[in-house]
This record gives sequence, structure tokens and C-alpha cells, in this order.
Amino acid sequence: MIVLFYLLIFTILFILCVSIKNTNILITIVCTILIGQIILAPKICIDGVISGALLFFYKVFPSLFSFLVVSNIILSYDGVYIYSRVIGKLLCRPLKLPVNCSFVLIISMLCGYPLGAKYACELYEKNLIDLSTCERLLNIASNASPLFVLGSVGISMFNNSTIGYTLLLSNLLSCIFMGFLMPSKKTYRAPLQEKRHIYVHENIGKSLKNSIENAIKNCMSIGGFVIIFSVVNNILKSNFLFNSLIHWVSKFTGISYDIIEGTFLGTIEMTNGCNLISSSTASLTLKIIIVSFLFTFSGASIISQVYSFTYKFKISMKKYVIGKIFQGIICSVLSFSIYTLFFNRLSEETFLPYYKITGDLSGILIFTLTLLILPWLLFKMVKLFHIP
Repeated sequence: MIVLFYLLIFTILFILCVSIKNTNILITIVCTILIGQIILAPKICIDGVISGALLFFYKVFPSLFSFLVVSNIILSYDGVYIYSRVIGKLLCRPLKLPVNCSFVLIISMLCGYPLGAKYACELYEKNLIDLSTCERLLNIASNASPLFVLGSVGISMFNNSTIGYTLLLSNLLSCIFMGFLMPSKKTYRAPLQEKRHIYVHENIGKSLKNSIENAIKNCMSIGGFVIIFSVVNNILKSNFLFNSLIHWVSKFTGISYDIIEGTFLGTIEMTNGCNLISSSTASLTLKIIIVSFLFTFSGASIISQVYSFTYKFKISMKKYVIGKIFQGIICSVLSFSIYTLFFNRLSEETFLPYYKITGDLSGILIFTLTLLILPWLLFKMVKLFHIP
């Protein structure tokens, strides 16, 4: 009887989705169903809110808030111009981007979603880049945080730092591949004679106050998205119709129930999906492939956060989502290739002495690279500040 009831609801919803062209009516119906779910099963929704809030305050907020404050201060003190002069050509020219985009690329690599989208839209709003460049930059400067990939996924979920570094490398390489694959309408060349830049002299107190207020506003907005999608995930996981559908698909395709559930929920909220996939009984290679796709695609939660920054402009979210799907596929292929070629045949015990050696050599390597890069960096700083 319960099965027939849920099947009837599913059939009615499917017919409504197909027949109703007015999105206002459709969204109202979906939200009404969610309200009904909240009334009928309040504990599930409360647990979803609590888990989403814990995820935000313990995982997202500590890293995101500090990055937002510091990045906003850098922006208020002509950081875009300084970054573009120092490392703009090195980062942006291979990706066919103007040098103004270097700041966004660095922030995206360090902090991940959704700061790349936020600062890409700010560059467009200040007329530093055009619309087509902004759309390309959204897909290129769009990657998961290294802290999330290495810490949460690699060490916490897979209990293996090697997998974490494999996933991180694949994620960064997929962004570079997107820069090569996405068409660029312009070829950026340095002007024959650059105008002398006039630096903005901002009051540090005012800049700090504005940066903190902006960071809190954006953090609360992102936290709202994290919590609401956590509630949706909780409702789906406890829903009889959803579980029955996953069981049917699992029997029909022969794919593990955990894999199907984790993949579907991961397309809604990537953290939950990655956790379910990593704890499944599937082979390690398959786990790496699916997890790579999930955190590169980012899920509906992150895409909604990106949209909260892009909605004011004529930026095509359809292009962005299609680009994220392609990037997810590229990252999965790269993760599979890197792990299979370099790490698959080596056991954890084999890596123990290797890690000791690389740990000793890492300091020497960093010191050597610093010595090689320092002269070039000093030369750029001299040109930037017009030091005779």
C-alpha cells in the first residue's frame, strides 16, 4: 500500500514536470512538497539542518572567512594590478587570459569554490574583463580547495595521502585543460606603451571594516546553501521512494547500491557523495574515478553558490554547467591515469621509505626553486614600483 502511494505521488510529479511550462507553478509545487515533508518528518529536517550547520561552521567557515577578508583587502589596495604585473604573464598567457585574471587564478587554487566565481564576477563588474573572458574564467578558476581534497577526501575519507595528492594534481590539471579547450575570442598582447598606474590610497581601518562586512555577508549566504542542500540530502536518504528507485536501478544495472546513491547525492552536495563513495565496497580505482568527477563537477550546492554571484550579469549558467561536466570527465580520466601509472602497483608499505626520503628532500627542493625564481621575482618588483 505504501509502495503504491509513493508510486502515485511520483507519477503525478512526473506528469506535472512534463506538462507544466510555468516554472513559478512548478517551483511552488516542489516547495509545497518540501513543507509537507518538514511537517510530517521534522526530525529528519532538523538533523539535516544540524549536520549542514556543523559542516559549514567546522569545515567551510574557518578557511573561507579568513581568505575572504584578506582577499578583499588585497583588492582594495590594487591587488589585481600588482598580481597582474608580477605573475600575470606567467599564469594567464598559456591559458589565453588577460593578465588581470592572475589574482582570481591564485585565489581559486588556494581556496577553491566558490571564491573563483566571486572574484571573476568582481573583475567583470569593474570592467577589467569582458563577458566572454568572465565565462571562460569561471570554468578555469573553478576547483576544489586543496585543504578539502588533501585533508577531507585524501586523509579523512580514503585514509591515504597518496590518493589525496593524485586527486589534487588531477583537479589542477583539469583546470589547465579547460583553459586550452575552451575557445578564446581574443589574443592578448602587451600594449606598446603602458600608462603609469596611479595607486589607490585606502584607509586601512575602512578597508578592514568593509572587508569583514563583505566576508560575513558572503559566508552567511554560502552557509545557507550548504544547510538547505544538506536538508534536501537528508530528506532523500530517508525517503522510501528514493531508496526503492536506487534499489531498482542497482538491480537493473548490476551496479552497487552505495555507488548509485553516492553518485546521485554527490551531484547535489559533493562532500556527502564523496564520503558515501569512499566508504563503499567498490574497487579503489572506481572510487577514485567517481570521487574525482564529483568534486570537480562540484554539485548543485556549489553551482547554486556560483549562481548567487553571477545572477546579476548575462552569464550563461548552461555553459558553466556543461563545462563542469566536461571538466569532471577530464579529471576522472587524469586521476585514473596518474593512479594506475604511478601508484597502483605499489603497496602502502612500499611508500613508507619513499615518504621519508621525499620528506628530507622537500626542503632542499623548495629552497632550490626559491633561488631560481627569486631573481625573476625581484626584477618584476623593480619594474612594478618603478625603482630606478
